[in-house]
Amino acid sequence: MKPRHMIALLSMFAATAAGAESYTIDHRHTFPVFEVSHYGFSLQRGRFNKLAGKLELDPGAKKGSVDISIDMTSVDMGFEDWNKQMRGERFFQTDKFPQARFVARDFAFDADRPAPISGELTLLGVTRPVQLKVGQWRCAKHPILPRQLCGADLETAIKRSDFGMNANLPGIGDEVRITIPVEAIKDS
Repeated sequence: MKPRHMIALLSMFAATAAGAESYTIDHRHTFPVFEVSHYGFSLQRGRFNKLAGKLELDPGAKKGSVDISIDMTSVDMGFEDWNKQMRGERFFQTDKFPQARFVARDFAFDADRPAPISGELTLLGVTRPVQLKVGQWRCAKHPILPRQLCGADLETAIKRSDFGMNANLPGIGDEVRITIPVEAIKDS
């Protein structure tokens, strides 16, 4: 390859790489909320209060990726005794599996918003495919900080038995609906 062709190829690669933008998930405005049937009487809800993650967006290529780790010990059902039960051996087993992780390495955009995001959820040491529906989506200048902010509302449903969580089935429902308000701030 001639040197000028090599320089042109490297320049194209640098331009492509420069198109990707990195964002840090804002843990104060991002928290997965789940709901599950409680013996058919009501839908019980909980949330996770601690997580961390990164979002990569390439607006030119209309692609992105996301990697989020959830601190399973931060489960919040509203009462500490219930939180302890959820962290215990019958449910999240946080002594063995302190984190859950969702990774989508390559999702596409439909016009200016992400198409459904296909990725993998690892929970209780089991990894399964999960698809997140994207509700609201917006990227704009943060109203307070001098940086770009992207936010979305995401939804999915999983079967807890697919991850080995079988306690109290079928009384406590197998299907778990998950909604996630998420915000991410562009790295400087």
